[in-house]
Amino acid sequence: MLLVRRSAVGFGGVARWGLRCLCSGDAAGRYRDTVLLPRTDFPMRVNGPNLLEREIQIQQKCGFDQLYTWQREKKAKKEYCLHDGPPYANGDPHVGHALNKILKDIRNRFEVLRGRQVHYVPGWDCHGLPIELKALGDLGTNELSPLQIRQKAREFAERAISRQRAAFQRWGVMADWENCYYTFDGKYEAAQLKVFQEMHNKGLIYQDYKPVFWSPSSRTALAEAELEYNPEHVSRALYITFPLLTLPAKLAAKAGVWGRVSALIWTTQPWTIPANQAVCYMPKVQYSVVKRADNEQLLLVASERINSLASILKTNLESLATFPGTDLEGGVCQHPTIPSKQVPLLPANHVTMTKGTGLVHTAPAHGMEDYGVATHFNLPVECMVDEEGRFTELAGPELQKKSVMTDVISVLQEAGAVVKEEDCVHSYPYDWRTKQPVMIRASKQWFINTASLKDKAKDALQKVRVIPESARSSLLAMLDRRTYWCISRQRSWGVPIPVFYHKETGEPLLNKHSVTHIAKVFSEKGSDSWWTEPVETFLTPEVLQKSKAGAVSEYVRGEDVLDIWFDSGASWAAVLPESDPRADSYVEGKDQIGGWFQSSLLTSVAVRNKAPYKALVVHGFAVSERGEKMSKSVGNVIDPDVVINGGKDLSVSPPYGADVLRWWVAESNVFSEVQIGPNTLNAAKDSISKLRRTLRFLLGNLQSFDPRSQAVDPKQMHYIDQYMLHVLREFSMKVTDAYSEFDNGRVIRLLQSFITRDLSNFYFSIIKDRLYCDPEDSLGRRSCQTVLEEILDGVSRSIAPVLPHLAEEVYLHAPGHDEGDTLFRSGWIKTSSVWRRPGLEEAVEGACAIRDSFLSSIPGCNAAEFELIVVIEPGLFFELMESLQEEPTSTCSQLTELMMASRTTLANSLPRDLPLDAITSTGTFLINLEGGMIREESAYIVAAMPTSLSRCPRCRRYTSDEPDCLCPRYIFDGI
Repeated sequence: MLLVRRSAVGFGGVARWGLRCLCSGDAAGRYRDTVLLPRTDFPMRVNGPNLLEREIQIQQKCGFDQLYTWQREKKAKKEYCLHDGPPYANGDPHVGHALNKILKDIRNRFEVLRGRQVHYVPGWDCHGLPIELKALGDLGTNELSPLQIRQKAREFAERAISRQRAAFQRWGVMADWENCYYTFDGKYEAAQLKVFQEMHNKGLIYQDYKPVFWSPSSRTALAEAELEYNPEHVSRALYITFPLLTLPAKLAAKAGVWGRVSALIWTTQPWTIPANQAVCYMPKVQYSVVKRADNEQLLLVASERINSLASILKTNLESLATFPGTDLEGGVCQHPTIPSKQVPLLPANHVTMTKGTGLVHTAPAHGMEDYGVATHFNLPVECMVDEEGRFTELAGPELQKKSVMTDVISVLQEAGAVVKEEDCVHSYPYDWRTKQPVMIRASKQWFINTASLKDKAKDALQKVRVIPESARSSLLAMLDRRTYWCISRQRSWGVPIPVFYHKETGEPLLNKHSVTHIAKVFSEKGSDSWWTEPVETFLTPEVLQKSKAGAVSEYVRGEDVLDIWFDSGASWAAVLPESDPRADSYVEGKDQIGGWFQSSLLTSVAVRNKAPYKALVVHGFAVSERGEKMSKSVGNVIDPDVVINGGKDLSVSPPYGADVLRWWVAESNVFSEVQIGPNTLNAAKDSISKLRRTLRFLLGNLQSFDPRSQAVDPKQMHYIDQYMLHVLREFSMKVTDAYSEFDNGRVIRLLQSFITRDLSNFYFSIIKDRLYCDPEDSLGRRSCQTVLEEILDGVSRSIAPVLPHLAEEVYLHAPGHDEGDTLFRSGWIKTSSVWRRPGLEEAVEGACAIRDSFLSSIPGCNAAEFELIVVIEPGLFFELMESLQEEPTSTCSQLTELMMASRTTLANSLPRDLPLDAITSTGTFLINLEGGMIREESAYIVAAMPTSLSRCPRCRRYTSDEPDCLCPRYIFDGI
């Protein structure tokens, strides 16, 4: 089906032929007041204090603080749940907060506009050591009770929350800020303990003595997620000998020939040598006994390490014998610092040949793999280091009370065990709170058996959509590395582990009866009750009876608190809707791959056998414009408060307002590192200014237009107007898809392309004559006004999730709605399938192809000064062009409007008397209709000639028959 022809002019009462010339000596000024130029109160630009005042006024006038509650109360067919990962309540808001919160808010606002009911409850992670340390300052903990520490920590967290919440609101983040969740709230803690109970009932939580990451600076155990690795850490590495007291049976026959042999090991942690229990080798590797050329010392090393060791020791190493690792079975060495102690040679698969000697010193109390060897061979696990990182009496009198990091090397040197010392620069774990090195140290802790959850967690993760997909491998790798999760912390500010210990036996009392009752108490009185209430409050006669326990006087409460990753990891149980406690999305930074994403997954899979989220969105970190990590010492920290309100020197740090900050988030590729700085912010400001000018143009041309009563039916519109509705529909569908994919950058690119290419460079330039010079109530003018109103509405709604302040400001000036209406309460972009009409796209785009050929043939010239002859052979393409111009020649047809020329003639062949100065160009256009059923490629010729017509003093087009006379279309009263 093709387009139906219709009148190309549409000006009621305007005669087409026999027009008289209305001449004037003062041509230009006489008609100035008759031109309908844009008029609007919408300001071109708003800067400085006016901008800040305007944003706050819009927040108040448009009910930003009421929007979340309004949409929760409104009936909706679908719900969208974005679960807020709780930021840490230990400082001022920073650009990382802005990146995360605004990214979430863009999606939430988009869903509200789509008509969905959004479930989004902001929260804060309130417990943990960083808050405790900052709250205490220089006071320390020695003179304060746990309750005093907790009170100071709570007050500190509450102050931080207040500052962060105010910032989030100023950024325009939509939420019910009076009903947030806090991990120190009693009801939240009770829900958390219920998760703990479920996991304990399933045997997933247990107490054990094993090596864990330990922070001497914090005096507490740490989980993997609480570490950060320093790639520039320098360790003092040693090559140390373990004399062989008993040679392996298969090598004993050669003992008389060799003399005394020592196993040579290499370690970057010499402080662990006193706790050594074995020396491990790789069974499938070849080993050799070598003799040093400089002192004839005999050393046992891996054969493939000989050349490297010779270079390191700066001496030749002569191989006396080579044999497989399996031949080392049964060998026994002398401990280098404890002469009376003997340690075996044992096979192990964790031994590598990339560095060292091929023999590994094994201290089960200070290494995860070492502990595995000890478990397999039933070795003792002796920890000789205390909570502060000092040796205990088990290490001997010469080391007792000395720091493990500095004082052990001299003892090894005095024992004659050190062959070589060197500095080793390598990646080493640090406490993420104190920024000090940690150690691996065996201690009695509470653990989650993640090894038994790992496969279920991986299966659950396969059903989760991960954006970007490349982050999935990191999630799986993090799960693989975690064999167990230490959840106990030796601090005061946290949720107490709900356990009591028998005073004599030390046996823990922990079961579903006790934990259920403790959770009930916490729900009513908060976890401070663990210290304020007597033991009888928790161990009631009923609890003791069901637990088959002794008298209450036989028990003492535990002093450890839960890891804060367990706190936040149980948030799904405390916050998500009971009807379906599974969020549509979790949106956090990539540091949460091994943090909140994982802890939430493990706890949910443990309790419910499913992930707590349907999709994970993993974004990058905010960095400086040079790609550097932000640091106060470097001076490259960007404060979001300064971005919005300006700094002390406004010429250096001007106020940009909240929308610029939001544009920065939307425009950035958030799935990599996100750069921010003066250049980035100025670019965002300029982009919004350009957008603002376009919106102002639209508003100015809709003055006195009411779409409710004056809109033109699409079937009666000019074809270019109908075509723009089609383009708008395509734009809106792409924008909707991009928002749905969390691809806000694509939204911005689509918007900028639509405004620049489709509007400014195309549609606006074509319709200005109709807008400014046609009668105010003419069909042609109302036709394009109808489209402009649709475009204004579509663009306003498309930017609203990103720029809510600007969108609502535009809505306040836009026609067609009542006082008090707001954009966010009126829905998403409204388009219609009838906007896509068969043949419409081909007609307009065919004309545009002809126009492109014409414009290319007159580079640097004004198209309006030319008249055209468009030649197309009879056929489908000619019929499409006829629908744009019914008469053979016209100055005001839709085809002429599209060509932006003086006059257009549509013909089947070129005239014989074509002027000599005519410029001709050719081209082809492929018509594709009915889904490819109709395909026709047609050729065309465009002949362009300088026009013989004069410039009309009113419309400034070359359409008048005589100089200084109006063109034929202006025969109506008042002109």
